Amino acid sequence: MQTLNPAESTFGFMLLPAEIESKTLIPALRAILAKKLAEDHNVREEEISKMLGVTQAAISNYIRGTRGDPALITKLLTEPQVFNLINELTESLSSDMAYTPSSLSKFIGLCNYIKSSLLICEIHHNLETNIDEKICKECENMLLKGPGSVY
Repeated sequence: MQTLNPAESTFGFMLLPAEIESKTLIPALRAILAKKLAEDHNVREEEISKMLGVTQAAISNYIRGTRGDPALITKLLTEPQVFNLINELTESLSSDMAYTPSSLSKFIGLCNYIKSSLLICEIHHNLETNIDEKICKECENMLLKGPGSVY
């Protein structure tokens, strides 16, 4: 887990939603997808690595559970809409056996849902406990406005 030092927090610096997405959310989603593709659809690790754009070694780690935050993975799988979106994406990947524009769109939609539903805020609060609430509220407002919104 990454935390900022107290001096940075005093001045209001904190992780951006994009940093949370890239450092914790995307690895957790890849771990879920890799495991589902391997176990539910009998897709080989080498094929999964091509689909998800990471190495075969990374896929092996995702499937074994040594990569991707287990608590976050559990949390994501208990959210009904996230679970449904993951299943749709897994079905798409396993039927096409490739990362297509459609599956890319589904992955982006999944990430956008997690941001716009403010699930990313819970992830952020688990990473950083000393978030300035004023900044937190501004960030929430931006997330609720959706992708492409401006201040």
